[in-house]
Amino acid sequence: MSGTSEPLVEEAVRRHLLGAAYRLLGSVTEAEDAVQEGYSRWFGQSPAQRSAIDNPTAWLTTVVGRICLDVLKSARVHRESYVGP
Repeated sequence: MSGTSEPLVEEAVRRHLLGAAYRLLGSVTEAEDAVQEGYSRWFGQSPAQRSAIDNPTAWLTTVVGRICLDVLKSARVHRESYVGP
């Protein structure tokens, strides 16, 4: 593991990301999924790409936030297209 990614695996960072995702989504399960997806995108980058990021925690917070917004947008579209009885 490179030195750049170490702050991301700290419990405090994970709690921060979960808190932000929960405040956006209102669901612990969806928040955990968003954080996991954010970590997946972080570790899916090459070491060179990760080392080019000055503040990994801020980068990951932004990514998780965008994932949450995408979830909310897809939920709204799903609700609007529902044709109930």
